[in-house]
Amino acid sequence: MMNQMLTKRTFFAIALISALAVLPAASASAAKAPAPIKILVSNDDGVRADGINALVNALRKEAKVTVTVIAPATNVSGTGSKTTPGVLTASPTTTLGGVAATAVNGYPADSVNYALDKVLTGKKKPDLVMAGINFGANLGPFVPISGTVGAARAGAARGIPAIAISQGLGNPIGWSAGVKQAIAWFRANRGSLKKGPVWNLNIPTCSKGAVRGTVTLKTVSAGFYSFDPFGTVDCSVMTKTLTNDVTAFYSGFAPLVNIGRG
Repeated sequence: MMNQMLTKRTFFAIALISALAVLPAASASAAKAPAPIKILVSNDDGVRADGINALVNALRKEAKVTVTVIAPATNVSGTGSKTTPGVLTASPTTTLGGVAATAVNGYPADSVNYALDKVLTGKKKPDLVMAGINFGANLGPFVPISGTVGAARAGAARGIPAIAISQGLGNPIGWSAGVKQAIAWFRANRGSLKKGPVWNLNIPTCSKGAVRGTVTLKTVSAGFYSFDPFGTVDCSVMTKTLTNDVTAFYSGFAPLVNIGRG
């Protein structure tokens, strides 16, 4: 009997010590848990485009993220920061993956303005605007005319942190590369977002090799040098010094540049 009591006491002591040992780890995990965040997602390829569908699906898998999709009803690429005079109209729709969305009859900047004026007001105001993923890179001379950039800049103009995300062309384009870099940026920055910057992230579609990772730069190139702006990238070769967005992109990196509000 005495032996049984000692055995039980020993068992309970070991169980108690084990439980206490786990507590600090649990507390540390709780301390690192991300805060809730509200994201407005838009683009310029249209609300039913593949790129925005890929981005939205990935964001919805992140912890404590609320995603609202409000984007142009049709493809309005290359419209920069244009806006429509007068009253905007919109209608309910879904992304290709079936996520509830709003289709705005207007430009990308219109979509963001409509979202902030009509849908995401008061406590619903988003903490972040993510535009993309665009079908085709928005580098160098393409930056000012990009509707994806225009959507991000419209958010920044209203005091909301914003990023434009684009992926180079390919057949197939393989959205997983763009999604991977976009989500990596989001995870690294969700807890330290600041008003002001408009980030422009471009991910190459690699014909060889794989994307080398994101590199932060300060300069947008004035031209494309001898590179084909509509071609794929051999990511296995370092072609030029990483001096600007174009040279980094065609060396297999995903350049990230603060392009400002324009």
